[in-house]
Amino acid sequence: MLAGKAERRPRGELARVLVVDDEADIRELLDLTVARMGLSADCAASVAEARHLLEQQRYQLCITDMRLPDGDGLEIVRLITERYGETPVAVITAFGSAQNAVAALKAGAFDYLAKPVALEQLRSLIKSALSLPRRNGGADGGQVGGAAAQLIGESAAIGHVREMIDKLARSQAPVYISGESGTGKELAARLIHDHSARRAAPFVPVNCGAIPENLMESEFFGYRKGAFTGADRDREGFFQAATGGTLFLDEVADLPLVMQVKLLRAIQEKKVRKVGHTAEEAVDVRIISATHRMLKECVDSGTFRQDLYYRLNVIELRMPPLRERDEDVAPLVEALLVRICGPQPPRLDPQAMTVLKAYSFPGNVRELENILERATALCNHDRIVLDDLQLAPATVVNDSAGRDGETLDDYLNRVEKQAILDALAKTAFNRTAAARLLGVTFRSLRYRIERLGIEE
Repeated sequence: MLAGKAERRPRGELARVLVVDDEADIRELLDLTVARMGLSADCAASVAEARHLLEQQRYQLCITDMRLPDGDGLEIVRLITERYGETPVAVITAFGSAQNAVAALKAGAFDYLAKPVALEQLRSLIKSALSLPRRNGGADGGQVGGAAAQLIGESAAIGHVREMIDKLARSQAPVYISGESGTGKELAARLIHDHSARRAAPFVPVNCGAIPENLMESEFFGYRKGAFTGADRDREGFFQAATGGTLFLDEVADLPLVMQVKLLRAIQEKKVRKVGHTAEEAVDVRIISATHRMLKECVDSGTFRQDLYYRLNVIELRMPPLRERDEDVAPLVEALLVRICGPQPPRLDPQAMTVLKAYSFPGNVRELENILERATALCNHDRIVLDDLQLAPATVVNDSAGRDGETLDDYLNRVEKQAILDALAKTAFNRTAAARLLGVTFRSLRYRIERLGIEE
């Protein structure tokens, strides 16, 4: 017998939530919370009952326990993801069961709650799930399908990125964006946020490599007045500033190990403690992280915690380098020239376009924009010719001279090593000055020197 029954409802009636839990008191708590929010709920005590209700009724949200008498919550997550994609599903996990939470998010869950269920977090989750824009256009006219419209190009690689962004915008799962410098990692993070249930709240980007190590805890978590010399007032941190929204941790691999431990706890417990305060406070933020480095290699080398890696890398979004999408160069050039020069930009000479398409773009889209800015300043009238681009012939992909059969990784490592050696030579092996010259952080330069085996 079903724990609750579902009936077809006319349009305009209350949004309906499906609650799946084998404990009667938990079902009652969830049902009561949903009712007090002006919603209606149907309850099921097993996977079988949940399947039956899903066949009978369309739901705006499903909340399910992980442990059920005839299966587990992952079965319901997969079922809803495959057959009822418009319905977000949240799971309730045992306290401290991080593994179950990650597994549910990877399977497609919108979010998770840990037992004992905190009513404030439950209400926040329900509000977020119900405010998700519909894929065919939400109440505010926004379209999730248009989330990646700002990603220019028609290549298969960028098409996959668009599809991933549309999916990730409908989840609360932590996302790790990998890719080289200049590939648009922050743009992808913003698009995920702007078309998610958190779009009305702040998007807070943080460059982890630009914060002095002794200030990291106070910058991330805030501090109380009098916590240290100079703390003349209470101050919010990045987590508090991003409340209800998204915290984007750029160059997360540059975080020192001590800070990684504290960040891991904040993510797992969804609580932070201000410097100088004895009590923790709940925070509601979605974490999106990125780095141009290979984070798995950092884990293997011991510079990045494995447990934090698995919490950040629940879902990975890889941003392809521009050399893997040469068919996108022409539309990117067109769009960037309009951005730089306005509605009547100079046109690119066919020969210049041919060379651009063969260029390796070590700096990716950011470098392409810099090349075009320089070219528009140098060109005569309304035409950009090859000389205006000022490209070094050795950086053309088709030009294999000097590579002697090297793999792409070996070739790029050799170029990177030479650039670092040149910078060190110019600064008399002053690493701080060399890092500034190369435009990277000191920690990033130190890591590169160790990885490439550079000796003074």
